[in-house]
Amino acid sequence: MSAQEIAQAFVQHYYTTRDTNPTALASLYQDGSTLTFEGTMVQGGAAISQKFQSIGPVKHQHKSMDVQPGPNSSYLVIFITGSVQIGGDNPLHYCHFFQLVSTGPGAFYVHNEVFRLNYGL
Repeated sequence: MSAQEIAQAFVQHYYTTRDTNPTALASLYQDGSTLTFEGTMVQGGAAISQKFQSIGPVKHQHKSMDVQPGPNSSYLVIFITGSVQIGGDNPLHYCHFFQLVSTGPGAFYVHNEVFRLNYGL
């Protein structure tokens, strides 16, 4: 699979799971994984899952995706823009960054993730 195909499959799985069953995302992370959400850094799959649960129900609609391969096929960088509804409120624009690291053929985990709302757009 190409970097673009891997990213498309990951993004589809991630946002579908995030919007319907956020606790199931824990399997995408390892102990060294780091999430920075609106400036707050959280580390480890369990802590990241807990952070997602604390936000409450969300609905994402991603609008654009940029993908770059890393220095070798073991790394992939994904940048997403879109809108998100939190708790049924009006949609807000967001940017979302992922660095995926391979654990084997066709298998990746989220090593780094940054999520930031974009106000005033």
